[in-house]
Amino acid sequence: MTFKVLTAEIYHETNTFSRHPTDEQAFRDRYFLTGAEAITQRRDANTELAGFLDVGRAHGWEVEHVLSSAAGPSGRVTRAAFDWLCEPLIAAAKPGNFDGILLGLHGAMVPDFREDGEGELLRRLRAVVGQAVPIAITLDPHANVSRQMCELADIIVAFKTYPHVDMREIGRQAGEILQRTMAGEIKPRTISARRPMLEEVNGGRTDIGPMLERLASARAYEAQADVFAVSINGGFASADIAEVGPTVLVTGQGDFDAHQAFAETIADDIWDRRHEVLNEYVSVETAAAVAVAYKSDDGPLVIADYADNPGGGGYGDSTNLLKAMLDAGVTDACFGPMVDGEAAAALHGSAVGERVEIALGGKTDARFGGGPLELNVEIVALSDGHFVGDGPMIGGLPGNFGPSAVLRVHGIEILVVTIAQQMLDLQQFRAFGIDPAAKRVVALKSMQHFRAAFAQIAGKIIVCDSGALCTPRYERMPYRNVPRPIFPLDRE
Repeated sequence: MTFKVLTAEIYHETNTFSRHPTDEQAFRDRYFLTGAEAITQRRDANTELAGFLDVGRAHGWEVEHVLSSAAGPSGRVTRAAFDWLCEPLIAAAKPGNFDGILLGLHGAMVPDFREDGEGELLRRLRAVVGQAVPIAITLDPHANVSRQMCELADIIVAFKTYPHVDMREIGRQAGEILQRTMAGEIKPRTISARRPMLEEVNGGRTDIGPMLERLASARAYEAQADVFAVSINGGFASADIAEVGPTVLVTGQGDFDAHQAFAETIADDIWDRRHEVLNEYVSVETAAAVAVAYKSDDGPLVIADYADNPGGGGYGDSTNLLKAMLDAGVTDACFGPMVDGEAAAALHGSAVGERVEIALGGKTDARFGGGPLELNVEIVALSDGHFVGDGPMIGGLPGNFGPSAVLRVHGIEILVVTIAQQMLDLQQFRAFGIDPAAKRVVALKSMQHFRAAFAQIAGKIIVCDSGALCTPRYERMPYRNVPRPIFPLDRE
């Protein structure tokens, strides 16, 4: 039997503390692709859609793909943008037209009119297709999984890696479970366990640490006949919402008392090991001092500013780390990105090779990461900001920083961009004439994802807290909606 399956990808991780609302243009800036265009661009890459299509080909599905769209992590999604994203999917989901629905979602979208974006999308879908059509969704493991999401999606499968390098694999897993459901072989549903925490203490990091043991247990439990997926989500702490934090999900059938008990054991371990922090977050001054003294033949020192991570909704314009590096006299270094569209536009009014005076960075909110730096700079390169990734996460996928420039200041090359994105691929430097592997010091703005590509060239990695919007010092943030008590805001 040939099944007809409706697919879409809609992603946003909402930092509710951000001053930047996420509108339609924010999605268009990252990517907004419909139908065949989305399939052409994403079918051969590490994407959930590629995994969906792999399963569709294997089982002879008739796939109707509506759209693939994402905006960079930022503030609450406007109602107009949310409706604009949902409308084509809801319009396509006519009653009786499809045997199943397969969606790539993030799991931490917060619109400006309610706290649970994915739950609202699923609610709208169910209102059209009813309860009989199975819905499978994939999630980023930084999802804040709501109870409504578990009630409305039969199948939930989250990535098992952070950095995320298994998106296509997870797309395949969700698709295979949906195939068995549509064929009447299984009747899955999803249960969850959660603990009163803003996030798993290491953000769900999977290259080292306790998540490795938890994932091994998850894979072993998945081997049971009535267990189809176990997902361990670290949560996203920069969302000030009621259903925030880590969750453990089991998608299965049969003995749900046993499934719940298993999920609770993993949730207990997340809670019991809440003080086992893997990262040492140094100050920007310490990071700069390490950079001045660094000598190695094994590759550059990589300094990651976790706090100004655009991948978590940071503004990307914190100047504290760059200032510390300049004050300490760090040389043979690169730094990026500095998100400053105003500066990028001004630089495009000059020519490569010119020296100009410019106020760089720190323009969004100087309380988080420092104010503008007044610099005399040499313009090294100007660009439209386009690049194509070649690393484990985004290999083959196009990206866009918007109007961009490379500046040189006292031995540091600075990539200035317009559109905020975190550094997770070497091409995000190389496409603009900077070879990070040839530098002594590489300073970048990213939280964990950078390791997928930059660990391959690094002689040493350190992480710092510049005091920007994604600071791990959560007590600095004005939480109002999370349930209390909650760790780590309430330490005891």
